[in-house]
This record gives sequence, C-alpha cells and structure tokens, in this order.
Amino acid sequence: MPYAFTLDDVAFLRSGAGSAALAECSSLPLTDKTRIADVAAVRRIAPEHAAAVLETVVLRRKSSSKLDSAASWLFTGDALQQASATAVARHRASRLAGRDVHDVTCSVGADLIEIARVASRALGSDLDEVRLAMARHNCLEAGVSPVLMRADALRPVSRSAVVVADPARRDSAGRRAWKPADFLPPLDGLVEAYAGRELSVKCAPGLDFSIAPWADEVELVSLDGQVREACLWRGVGSAVSRRATVLRSDGAQWTVTDADPDEIPVREHGEWIVDPDGAVVRAGLVRHYAARHGLWQLDERIAYLTGDVPPPGIRAFRVFEYGPYSEKNLRVLLKKHDIGRLEILVRGLDVDPDALRRKLKPRGGEEATLVLTRIGRSGVAFLCRAQLT
Repeated sequence: MPYAFTLDDVAFLRSGAGSAALAECSSLPLTDKTRIADVAAVRRIAPEHAAAVLETVVLRRKSSSKLDSAASWLFTGDALQQASATAVARHRASRLAGRDVHDVTCSVGADLIEIARVASRALGSDLDEVRLAMARHNCLEAGVSPVLMRADALRPVSRSAVVVADPARRDSAGRRAWKPADFLPPLDGLVEAYAGRELSVKCAPGLDFSIAPWADEVELVSLDGQVREACLWRGVGSAVSRRATVLRSDGAQWTVTDADPDEIPVREHGEWIVDPDGAVVRAGLVRHYAARHGLWQLDERIAYLTGDVPPPGIRAFRVFEYGPYSEKNLRVLLKKHDIGRLEILVRGLDVDPDALRRKLKPRGGEEATLVLTRIGRSGVAFLCRAQLT
C-alpha cells in the first residue's frame, strides 16, 4: 500500500528541516539489499517523519522518467502514477493557450503547471487537502502561480473558464475502472455539472469512446511510441472528431485527423511493411495516415501498411522474404538466412510470439523481424530487416 501523507508531513517536507532531510537521504541506494540500513538511516535523520521522507525520495526518483524538472516536487504515489508525462501535459495545455482554464481535479499540480505556463488565467481545485498543499509547493518550485482552492469537482466554482478534468480510473482496490459511473469523479457527473461549458477530460486510451457521445473530438496521444492517454474535447474549437497526436521526447510531433484524405488501395505488399503508431491505430486513422505517406493496405481489416518508401522518422520493416505462414516454412527461412535473433510482430492471427519463437528455435548469427498477419483468410509471413527511416 502507498504511504498516506498527512498535512503535517507536507509541512515538514516543505520546511528547512524537511528539505535538509530529503537532501541527506537522496543519496541512499534504496535497493533490496540495503533496505534495512536505508530505513534505519532515514529514521535517524527524520525520526518523526521517516516514512514521508523515504516515500518522497522514492517517488522523486520515479518521477524523473516521466516529469521534467520535478526533482524538488512532492507527490503521493497515486498522484504520480496518474500524472501525465510532461510532454503530453504540455501538448494538451498548448491547445488551451491564452484561455482561462480551470483544472477541477488538479491533484499535486503536474498538469496544472503546464496549463499555468500558457493560459491567460489558471485555477486549480481539488478535494484532497494534502494534494492541494503539495500542488502549492510544486507550483512555487515551477515558478507559476495559479489560483488554488479546495472544491468538489462536481460543484462548479468558476463560471466561464475551460474545464479540465482527470478523473481517477481505479477503485479503492487498485483495479482499473472502465464504466463512466466508476470514475472519480463520475464522468457523466462531470459532463452534467458543466453543461454548456468547454471541456477537456483525460481518459485511458483503452476506453470505449462510445460512452462519451457528448465529446466533439476524441484525441489519442502517444509519446515515444507508447500510447499514453486519450482526451475527450467538447466545444474547444475543434473541426474534427478524431485526432491522433504523436509526440517524441526530442520535441518532434505530428498529428493526423479524420479530416485528412483516406482513399488508399488494397494490394500486394511493397518493399516495406509499416506498423502505424498506436495512437493512429486506436484513433481509427490508419487509412488517413497511409494516404498522407503514399502507403496502402495489405488487407482492409488489418492495420499493417505497406509501400515502397516508408514515412520518415519511424522504425519500418524492409521485406526480403515472404510466403504463406507455417512453422515448417519459417524454420527453412530462418536457417537459410542464418537468423538467431528474431523479433515477432503479429496482427490478425492467433499466434503467441514467445511460444512461436520457442518452437522455431532460431540459431544463427543474424537478426530479423518476422511480421505475421492475415490477408483475406490466409496467414502470411514477412521476414524483414527493421530500420530507422
């Protein structure tokens, strides 16, 4: 169970003594082997708040892979887990630049900080007093000053600002919630509470978006190839109903929407196989992406694309052997090309890549990617070289 911080913990962590304790404990190894010694050291340094100090050091280390410039922030475990990666939060905030924005579930302020950097005015509210106290600290550390207040997300305290919300999607037992009524606060309750207001609600990317008929636009966002979240937009000036936004840690990004052309052929494979970014697939924009880059489909029901020139800046798969899928044929191909390291990608077939690799037992000095898919009713195998384009 994650540690339950108190207001006294937060006050101590923000004090001079707390800052000194955190600085002294930040160099502890915190490994399984050093656990007993580390806990003893923290208890010696901050006896009354040892658990809070230890948890904060651990959470700050975890935050480094997700949040920028958060080394001095305060978190709860659940708040850090739910916070958007900085690049994702920054992108969402950019769509609200110059507006008045109210984050009605601001938590410890990770998303609110990015909003406050670009909004005309920013307001953050939450029912949890501990998280609000952490948000005040984090905003100060980040150099922004949104208005913060304690308020129930279902009881509006602002009148005209764009409403931003990030409902919790896990129950008290830590299980993921999929029904709108099980969100905290409930998704339908949020929509009703802010009837007529512009709205931006962060959701899990696997959500069935048919449960949100009120949303004008569904945006799927990925970062470095991993789909991070979906955002449901209402009344924020969008002219599209579906959008995929692909972000990279180096600052590169691009977007495809359902307003883009989607007329593409279905025919035999070209020189390359392309597996579209997960945000494109989940947003249902595979054909739109293909049309933009001169690609086509192998089968209209399968998300794999193909073409003679792959899009720039992606990992694509150059075909050097192909044929009907069978384990016997694959063993012959792997032996022929001396393949020992084999990546297996599958769409449209009931194949477990790990189980198949164990059956094939590749033993060679070369590496390849095996792309397995279905064309019509037949399984097809493409043996490829993966390349960054």
